[in-house]
Amino acid sequence: MNLPIESLFVWLNLAGISVFAASGALAAARQRLDFIGACFFALITAAGGGTLRDLLIDAPVFWMIDAKPVILCCIVAVLVWAIPLRWWPERALEWLDAAGLAAFSVYGAGKALEAGFPPVPAIAAGVTTACLGGIIRDITAGVPSVLMRREIYVTAALFAAFLFVLLTTINVPAPWPSAAGFLAGFVLRGAAIRWQLTLPSHRGH
Repeated sequence: MNLPIESLFVWLNLAGISVFAASGALAAARQRLDFIGACFFALITAAGGGTLRDLLIDAPVFWMIDAKPVILCCIVAVLVWAIPLRWWPERALEWLDAAGLAAFSVYGAGKALEAGFPPVPAIAAGVTTACLGGIIRDITAGVPSVLMRREIYVTAALFAAFLFVLLTTINVPAPWPSAAGFLAGFVLRGAAIRWQLTLPSHRGH
């Protein structure tokens, strides 16, 4: 396989937008909001992290120069909203969020690298892209932020972005850095969901 990195990035971005939009719309449905509310939740979840990333790397905000992400968010939101809640598995939102987290960790780090930023800021950009949307979604929905749970979350985004950047900087050919980063982030977050994996917490004294 010798897929150009930009080609895989297109799919990672679409996947991240779609699953984060679905998680936002599902959160809105659980709050019994109308379909416009679901579209709003989908957009802030899918675009929140990428908006801050683009501002930080001094790039045009992606959804301000291209309508397709907004349209995709609305389509996904309406489809998710139309599905009865009883059809959704209990932890569906967390698994959707895990897929979005992994995809956006890699995509955000890659976009920063392509903009000329060094590895460490690129990793930070990946983490920001992956985590901020879910935080905004939870705060807006009035539920405890995912960051306040003890399960591994930011660590999974950090691992995905770090692995991608490491493999890219040592010139591993595309698409292996992106694929490895995504898979690592999703597996780690998925394991945390399945087995409640945590890092050691502060002792409090």
